[in-house]
Amino acid sequence: DTHLVLVDLRETELTGKIAEETLEQAGITVNKNAIPFDPRPPAVTSGIRIGTPAVTTRGMKEKEIEIIADFIKEALNNPGSEKVLSRIKDDVRGLCSQFPVYRHRLI
Repeated sequence: DTHLVLVDLRETELTGKIAEETLEQAGITVNKNAIPFDPRPPAVTSGIRIGTPAVTTRGMKEKEIEIIADFIKEALNNPGSEKVLSRIKDDVRGLCSQFPVYRHRLI
């Protein structure tokens, strides 16, 4: 119903800030975001906000969103693992190369 997903990280050891930084290392852009009644300060947060317009604009569908969700899950389960995050980043690049931003050459 909406293009935004708010993920509550309170049941994990992660903060929104750590999750945002971890996913950035994996080539995935999200934003740390406060959740309702967030116990953490705004600079840290207990959640992340994920938006889908960047992927749907490229033509990705449900199958690719599931792949991206798996990337996110694996990255967040391995914060600080440069090897895992680097591999995910390569996988993200590979997926994105199948859905270029500009499909036609501009003259």
